[in-house]
Order: sequence, then structure tokens, then C-alpha cells
Amino acid sequence: MQARRLGRDRETLPITALDPETDHVLAGRAVSLRNALARYFQRRVQDASEVDDLVQEVFLRIVRRGDAGELEKLEGYVFRTAASVLADRARRRKVRQADRHVPFEPEFHAGEAPGPERTLIGLETLETIGVALLELPERTRRVFILRRIEGLSAPEIARRLGVSPSAVDKHMLKAVRHILARTRDDR
Repeated sequence: MQARRLGRDRETLPITALDPETDHVLAGRAVSLRNALARYFQRRVQDASEVDDLVQEVFLRIVRRGDAGELEKLEGYVFRTAASVLADRARRRKVRQADRHVPFEPEFHAGEAPGPERTLIGLETLETIGVALLELPERTRRVFILRRIEGLSAPEIARRLGVSPSAVDKHMLKAVRHILARTRDDR
């Protein structure tokens, strides 16, 4: 029996060496079940594009199991496996909060490309912010950069700089006020 590594599962799964006759019989039985299995999934999932992937997952699990050629009641096992695939899919969707995802629609989400005037205004504002940052005291500038640009939390910044989280908040407030004042003055 051979074994292979699967990237996602990080475990060694057996690959059974079927003799050609068993392989042919199993393939024939799988083809006959494929349409029934596709109908099973079509009735249970809203997105029809998932059906082929779910069918493939069922057969992949059966092959991974090994000794599929020895299954006397392959049909029953296939549909029990299909139910398991659906249950796993439901768990993954719940964890990932898939129902809250909104598909990207270019007409709705993309908006218009900024014109030359808007691009120039953006570049000028960015330059003003850069100058305003350089005017700040070193620690205040560093807190702002760690928080807004590197995305660190206030407690993480406090640990890195050896200050209290409230000091981080005060530095952030000082930086934001200064930058807002400079960008308002620039208009």
C-alpha cells in the first residue's frame, strides 16, 4: 500500500492499489451514482456551482477510505458519506459566517475611478499628512505609525515602547488632532 501527503490535512492517507478489474467495476458503479448524488446535493444547497465539488468530495472520501471495491452496499455508503460532506460544509460555513458574505459586484462596489483633480487632491493631502507626521515628537509619531500603519493594538504598542496603554491613547489623540488641524489649514 502506498501513502501520500496531503497539504491541507497534513496527514498521511493510504492509497489503495486496486486491481484493474475492481477499479473498472468501482468506476462503473460511481458513474451510475454520480447523477443521483448530484440531484441529492441540488435539493440541499442553494448554490448550484457547489454541486460538482460536493460530488467530488464524496468520491474522494470513499477512495481515501480504501477497500471501496469491497463495499457491498456502495449506494448506501455513498449517501451516508454525502450527508457527512453536507454536515462538514454546514459547520465550515457557520464558522466562516458565510451567510454574511456579500458577493462582489463591480457595478455596485467598484465606484468611479478618480479623475486627475481628485488624484492631485489626494496626493497633496498625503504630502500634508507626511509633513504633519514629521512635525510630531518622535514617540507620538512612532505610536501613530505603529497603530495606524502597522495595525498594532494599543496594549502591544505599550509593551513595545514601555509605556502605559493610556499613554498610547494620549499620543494617538495628539497625533490625530495635529494631523486634522494641518489638513484643515491646508484647504
